[in-house]
Amino acid sequence: MRLKAQAVLIPLLLALPLGGCFTKTYTHGHVITNSMLEQVQVGSSQEQVQLVLGSPSTTSNLNGQAYYYISQTTETTAFLAPDIVEQRVVAVYFDEEGYVRDIGNYGLQDGKVVDFITRKTRTGGADYGFLTQVLRGAASPSLGL
Repeated sequence: MRLKAQAVLIPLLLALPLGGCFTKTYTHGHVITNSMLEQVQVGSSQEQVQLVLGSPSTTSNLNGQAYYYISQTTETTAFLAPDIVEQRVVAVYFDEEGYVRDIGNYGLQDGKVVDFITRKTRTGGADYGFLTQVLRGAASPSLGL
């Protein structure tokens, strides 16, 4: 009897640490399906776009009105940092009258991963130490010194 209990208990105890190692997938933002995207045609109004796709993640007024729908899928294993496995930005561009003139569908391969949480943008100066930046600035002929 004791041997049977050990035969069952030992594999369960060995499998217990592996329980936290499973990969979990999380999706954030607007998930736009292909059927939803097919309903938005060139010439649709802004109201029609919002009815089909919902409120945009963000908008832009640069070179005309644009709606951006952003989604991201990450996978995480146990205590490791999450990996971005899919990122999608659907951009709907409008003309001056408020009708769709173009639709863009961008994925992870179309750009860099941007960390929206820290709101920091890397600059070239961050790669150099203070002394290097001072010496490079002093050696610059454009200072007119």
